[in-house]
Amino acid sequence: MSFVPVILGTDINAYGVARSLHEAYGIKSYAIGRKPLRYTRKSKILHVETYGDFYTDQGFLRVMEDFAQTHKKEGTLLLISCSDEYTSLITKYKDRLAKDYVFNYIDHALQERLENKLDFYEICEDYGLDYPKTQIISLDNYQNFNWPSHYPLGLKANDSIEYVHLDFDGKKKFYKIHSQEDLEETVQLIYGAGYQGELILQDYIPGDSSAMFVLNAYVDSQGEVTMMCLGKCLLDECLPTEIGNYNALLTLGDQAIYDQYESFLKRIGYRGFANFDLKYDERDGKYKVFEINIRQGRSSYYMTAGGCNFMTYYVADLIENKRLKTHYHFDQGLWLYVDPAVLRKYVNPKDKDLALTHLRRGYSFTQWYEKDQSLARFMDYWRRRLSTRKYYPIYQEKRQEEDQA
Repeated sequence: MSFVPVILGTDINAYGVARSLHEAYGIKSYAIGRKPLRYTRKSKILHVETYGDFYTDQGFLRVMEDFAQTHKKEGTLLLISCSDEYTSLITKYKDRLAKDYVFNYIDHALQERLENKLDFYEICEDYGLDYPKTQIISLDNYQNFNWPSHYPLGLKANDSIEYVHLDFDGKKKFYKIHSQEDLEETVQLIYGAGYQGELILQDYIPGDSSAMFVLNAYVDSQGEVTMMCLGKCLLDECLPTEIGNYNALLTLGDQAIYDQYESFLKRIGYRGFANFDLKYDERDGKYKVFEINIRQGRSSYYMTAGGCNFMTYYVADLIENKRLKTHYHFDQGLWLYVDPAVLRKYVNPKDKDLALTHLRRGYSFTQWYEKDQSLARFMDYWRRRLSTRKYYPIYQEKRQEEDQA
């Protein structure tokens, strides 16, 4: 059956999805988003369309309906989201979209509960998933909040969609808090910038990014988990606005984690891709979950790089109507989004032999694809590599100094 991949987003996640589809099926995808981004520009495997109002309900529906009318004769329109905003719009308008597109996402009510971290932690409590001890700060209570006495702590926005649109000096995706004064100043900064939502204040689990793991899974339209792929973080992002993103991941496997999260997904009636961020807590030997994304993660191509082409499970389910047994991925493969020299220098010493071994074996860099090469893409690829050589000595070393203070 012929099909047309319709990817919502123009970022590195979108390119990873398109590349995975092209590797598996030799097919060219469409990427629709708000604005052109360097990750998907000048590509031979993508048609990119951008609309300034695509994030609004009215603009989204107009574009999706117009696109379907123009392209539906080309084959089945397979819809894939690459951001929280687009996932929310898909779940909100599932009935209207289902007339023209095939996709596999949970309903809007469950999506809102899972993406609201407060509700998600309540669900974790109900289903036995470990998570960091958490307190809530709100616009109503922050001025008379009962400040904790133990530090360090982690602070982040509960409403990621609202927060991402704010622009202010000192903005970070994640804040490591070292004192009450630090906490008070940071909370005031965020609410002073116009943020209206709640803030999540959590016990800071010891250790750097080498204790972080990412788990992606796919639950088919019949409710069966058909793919699980775990990645170990070897290096995370150090730019303040992007801390929490991964820049080097190694695929591996852990059956205990797979069993626990497979059971969780099936018990809550989940559908589609799920992306979990975990951190190993050496104090009690448990992996603790921070959040779930109702889509494949930003660094999703790490799975394909490690030998698990995640998009083949989506296509098997929705296009080929195949019912697959669960694939628990254990093979190792390295995905990078920094220059290899940066990984060699800044990887945690306990993981250095592992990193060096896989650098020698070979690695994948999402943007640099042998079947999608051009001078423009070569320049973008090297611009990214060289930029990491420049900013890691500034920001990563500053982070390390703060951690040791």
